[in-house]
Amino acid sequence: MKKLVIATRGSKLALWQSNHIKDELKKLDNSLDIELKVIVTKGDKILDTPLALVGGKGLFTKEIDEVMLRGEAQVAVHSMKDVPTDLPKGLQLSAITTRQDVRDAILSEKYEGIDGLPKGAVVGTTSLRRRMNLLAHRPDLKIVDLRGNVDTRIRKLKEGEFDAIILAAAGINRLGLEDSVNYIVPIDLMFSIPAMGQGALAIQTVTDPDIVALVSQLNDRDSMVETTIERSFVGKLEGGCQVPIGVSATVLDNDDILIKTVLGLPNGRDLMRQTKVAKMSEYETVGISMAQELIDQGAKELLARASEIAYKD
Repeated sequence: MKKLVIATRGSKLALWQSNHIKDELKKLDNSLDIELKVIVTKGDKILDTPLALVGGKGLFTKEIDEVMLRGEAQVAVHSMKDVPTDLPKGLQLSAITTRQDVRDAILSEKYEGIDGLPKGAVVGTTSLRRRMNLLAHRPDLKIVDLRGNVDTRIRKLKEGEFDAIILAAAGINRLGLEDSVNYIVPIDLMFSIPAMGQGALAIQTVTDPDIVALVSQLNDRDSMVETTIERSFVGKLEGGCQVPIGVSATVLDNDDILIKTVLGLPNGRDLMRQTKVAKMSEYETVGISMAQELIDQGAKELLARASEIAYKD
């Protein structure tokens, strides 16, 4: 195994992530010949429609999965929040790397933070979860769909189409964009619970034992534990990455795990919230049990309503 192909999307952030993992793998074995293979996914092609209306899971991963299953690549690097909870047979998650900042961030040329926005301010985001979190705190805001890569979104902000936009803090940090906008303020988890896996990089591989053994050396235990909880929670609710569900698991210094969840309608109403401290020994089951608690209280019916009203109010 001296040649590896990493399948990746072509956005600046995706290429940064794949080149980062390429460098980390070369540190493990400098004799490896690693090349990147750029794939255009359905989510990259459809830029004039909100993702929640496109439908289906794996909008940013399906074509990459197919390339790997055909044997044209052995490794893929994804933002963990884009990876569906069910993987195709023949592929597996072999490592989750040390997590970056998990929070959302608000970017603005004029206003500092959510509470600094004037009444009726126009905020850009394509995420139903972010829409829900924002409107729960500031129902006066006007949320407008915003698609495109990070550079495109920041350009639209600078051109005055929006008073503010919401992006993942991790992507801003990885691309070194901290000074690209006058105000970049991470949003406290009290106001915006992130998407499952946000801030984590997932390294997906074919099931070849040698490749799995190599890649698994990059696995971070805490990131694996946190994202396992988050993904099992969303998986039990049968919600993809385009539904209004937030979940954040954080391993504490004493190895307890703080878990916060939220789901509701995109207009910020009818929210269901949970906060729980779990033991490390529970990490494989606690996400499922927390989801079941909400299912017993009508969560699936609420999420069905959320899908029906998405972008209609």
